[in-house]
Amino acid sequence: MFVHFTGEHKDGEQVYFSVSRDGLHWQDLNDGQPVLRSNLGELGARDPFLIRSPWSADGTQKYYLIATDLRIEAGKGWHVAQYEASRDIIVWESENLVDWSEPWACTIGVPGAGCVWAPEAVYDEEEDAILVFWASMTRMAPEEEPKQRIFASYTKDFRTFTEPQVYIERDNHVIDTTILRTAEGYYRYSKDETTKNIRVDFGKDLRAESFKEMHSETLAPLFGVEGPEIFKFNDREEWCLIVDRFAEGKGYLPLITDNPASGSFRILGDDEFDMGKAKKRHGGVINITETEYQVLVERFGTN
Repeated sequence: MFVHFTGEHKDGEQVYFSVSRDGLHWQDLNDGQPVLRSNLGELGARDPFLIRSPWSADGTQKYYLIATDLRIEAGKGWHVAQYEASRDIIVWESENLVDWSEPWACTIGVPGAGCVWAPEAVYDEEEDAILVFWASMTRMAPEEEPKQRIFASYTKDFRTFTEPQVYIERDNHVIDTTILRTAEGYYRYSKDETTKNIRVDFGKDLRAESFKEMHSETLAPLFGVEGPEIFKFNDREEWCLIVDRFAEGKGYLPLITDNPASGSFRILGDDEFDMGKAKKRHGGVINITETEYQVLVERFGTN
């Protein structure tokens, strides 16, 4: 399942759903129209991300969909979006992926932050809590100019959060972080907002100090991309990293690896994938069951 937005046009900055049986060929749900809309804050929902909660003691599980509170189509411009934007994220909750709560807003950005962009989340077993992380434009003493950093906070219900802490600090601006959990540890893929490519680091656990940068011969020279998302295929030991070719306006491009530790990916040709009729912008992918697939298709239909 892929949740995403479609661009800076009318209704483009709302939440769209797509599904795929193989992770490479996608069908748009709900006749290619938004499934969820934000009526809060900036009246837009960009960069949506979907996570399952851990199983509760009573044997239930919830899904949370989080998104950036931003609508560029409103005309305020990118400067305002970075330096004077909302410090909220927008949250929806569901027990079955098709029936969703009304959205609520949570202020998670630190005071003085210019934005809260592309929130994502991962369950931390050691903390028994969900780590939420996002990009904020902030200025810290003795800096003269603000910089995009990744901040993080823990939650168990997407209503109350721990005090945000700096999670990724680099010389360059950094945004759009996504995390892959594997048997050996965690890989973080982030956009270098200065050089406009994807950088990767690895940590044995989710603590900020655990991560060390890796070299990727594939990603280092791949410029003009953002919004990385990575998922494992359901039926084999391979992973798919998708990157949004924003500079060319071409939408997402899949890259395949059988070993995330190698940093090496095979870039797919145009005839090897189909992202669906709608051009997909920054979103999130989760693996789903056959039952979940059928429920989504029965409720929303495919395009």
